[in-house]
Amino acid sequence: MRYLQRYPHFLEVVYDGMLKVIRPFRRWLTPESWLNRPFTWLERVSKEALFDCRMCGQCILHSTGMTCSMTCPKNLRNGPCGGVRQNGHCEVKPEMRCVWVQVYERSLQMPDYGFEMLNLQPPVNRQLEGTSSWINMLHGIDKKLPDGWVNTEDIAIVLNADEAEHQTLWTQNLKQAVG
Repeated sequence: MRYLQRYPHFLEVVYDGMLKVIRPFRRWLTPESWLNRPFTWLERVSKEALFDCRMCGQCILHSTGMTCSMTCPKNLRNGPCGGVRQNGHCEVKPEMRCVWVQVYERSLQMPDYGFEMLNLQPPVNRQLEGTSSWINMLHGIDKKLPDGWVNTEDIAIVLNADEAEHQTLWTQNLKQAVG
């Protein structure tokens, strides 16, 4: 089923559809609900088959070209690391294409969320591993920071463009890449 990753725009549409389907069930899809266990199992099975998902509990597939950034040997949520080989392969696993090269290429095919690859992502909260990212997202759990963590938007050296600016920049780059 991983061949579907070659069609990131299709997966982007499916993602939006899934959001519309599950939002009305928010009050029943909670970490405490009896539905949590079967829903998490279904998420694990489907996302492992499609994306080699690692069940980090903070899925950002829509922001990374429908490519799981956790499949990077370094588990980088922001990439590439700087060790990308000239042929686009990974420095850690030379036989493997760099995950972040794939993220970039696939993001170019995503008109709605592709620009989000430009956003700085916070580190993975390892306390959420093995939990449903859909349930976590519905309840804002994926955005909560553990004690002592600083929000990436609060770091002075990070220049956070607003979403409209990112989208404009992305659209310009997309037109150049395609045209």
